[in-house]
Amino acid sequence: MKLEFVGPASLLKTGDISYPAILDGKAFKCSFSYEALQDLDPEGVEKNTLQLFKTHQLKLLSIAEQKILNGHTVDGAVHLFSHDLILD
Repeated sequence: MKLEFVGPASLLKTGDISYPAILDGKAFKCSFSYEALQDLDPEGVEKNTLQLFKTHQLKLLSIAEQKILNGHTVDGAVHLFSHDLILD
């Protein structure tokens, strides 16, 4: 399985973040829920959702990769929600 995150991140109308990838040579979608992003900033310091994603991008993409490797994909996409986060 060959996975490449190609970006860039974009803000969806729902407030979620979309981040394109290539999985085994085919376009693949990664999405990160607004709620999951807010959970990464419980103090509400960062108001810009795209900046919040960029601040935690490595962690979020790592979680997405693990979900993909574990087969948790639906219709050519992986979706991350609050329950997917492992908060320290």
